[in-house]
Amino acid sequence: MTLKQVAAACGGTFCGPNDELLITDVVTDSRKISEGSVFVALKGEKFDGHNFVKQSYDLGAICCVVNSDFENTQGLSVIMVEDTYAALRDIASYYRTRFSLPSVAITGSVGKTSTKDMVAEVLNQHYKVLKTDGNFNNEIGLPLTAFRLSQKDEIAVFEMGMSAFGEISRLSKIALPETAIITNIGFSHIEHLGSQENILKAKLEILDGMSPGGTVILNADDEFLNGAIDNIPFETLSYGIENKNADMVAYNIKKSSEGTEFDVKVEAEEWHISVNVPGLHHVYNALSAILTGLLYNMPMEEIVEGIATFRPSGMRQNAIELSDKVIVKDCYNASPTSMKSGLEVLSVTPPKNSEISSRRVAVLGDMLELGDYAEEAHRQVGRLCCEYELGCLIAIGPNAKFVVEGAIECGFNSSELYVFYDNNTAKEHINEILKPNDVVLFKGSRGMRLEEIADFVAENAEG
Repeated sequence: MTLKQVAAACGGTFCGPNDELLITDVVTDSRKISEGSVFVALKGEKFDGHNFVKQSYDLGAICCVVNSDFENTQGLSVIMVEDTYAALRDIASYYRTRFSLPSVAITGSVGKTSTKDMVAEVLNQHYKVLKTDGNFNNEIGLPLTAFRLSQKDEIAVFEMGMSAFGEISRLSKIALPETAIITNIGFSHIEHLGSQENILKAKLEILDGMSPGGTVILNADDEFLNGAIDNIPFETLSYGIENKNADMVAYNIKKSSEGTEFDVKVEAEEWHISVNVPGLHHVYNALSAILTGLLYNMPMEEIVEGIATFRPSGMRQNAIELSDKVIVKDCYNASPTSMKSGLEVLSVTPPKNSEISSRRVAVLGDMLELGDYAEEAHRQVGRLCCEYELGCLIAIGPNAKFVVEGAIECGFNSSELYVFYDNNTAKEHINEILKPNDVVLFKGSRGMRLEEIADFVAENAEG
């Protein structure tokens, strides 16, 4: 794109000597500037990109997108706009329209990232795929993903997160999905949206940018999504385990510490699917990936291979063997649904030494942004801990007491219950609580930063 096109895309006013210069990249982090970049100066609560405008030119930027009140005392090339956040979205939207490739958009309360990774792994068996990196699923991350599109790409997979109404609508209008996947409707962000009905409404904004003739893939085991199928003005495909009326149903499910196996029928032919990571939730991910692969005319052999090669990314349910125990780090997010998935993985993860006694230990941090539902949600998690027969429960955070109270209600051994208000206090005591050959799950909302405690335990074991 030229600077002239960039300015037109975001409705900005260009100030500088040459608006015909070609740009090489659009960035929001001055540390990622390269020769020919356009730097978009975003202003947040704790930072202001406008403070790095001068530095950006020294690093090779040829122009900066700035708010209209920015005082350009240096006489630098800038594009003046009313809102740099909106400008970033508008530039990305324009850039996206320069590519005719199809895209898949994925949202939901839980499982967005693992579903995105599995769908991309399947599609990658047949196509050149661009996918969202990590958690770049918001109004900054998704535009930056769109800027990575190139003529080599054949399909794009975009993840979409949100915390309020309107966010997914804006993201969908950038991504222009041909296919949309909604994993479930849970309680994440209920503090801002008020009810699961409103969360459903916000997630369905993914339809706002969909191409005519597009397809929506839904989890039919989710009562909110299943109830919405008839009101969706696009073709719908559904998947499930419990709901036998779904278009694709998993059966003969076998779970182990090595992963999960199941069977599905495709046009009356039975296929055996192996997911090489544990957890029933990955069966749902695989079902959506199968439907997506079929939608893009992939042979089942390639789809099966793609699912088999999937591995979770980031801090999602990674089992790590230490010198005297095994820890499972799942510190990226938390909700009642994902807590249950984490406890299920803990229940099938084998100890370091199967010939001596071991315990299943859950170190659980608060689930954030649950509003008025927080107390009951944390009690529910405590009751789940009894269901999975843990040997020890360590709860951390302001809502930790409710987790413990829920566990006590179900008869959990009170001598193996521990409550800590913060991570530092937990670190002071956790190595005294844990025993050799324990299998330990660390699970909590991202803001709880439980990976700090998991890393502390790992360093102690190896040191």
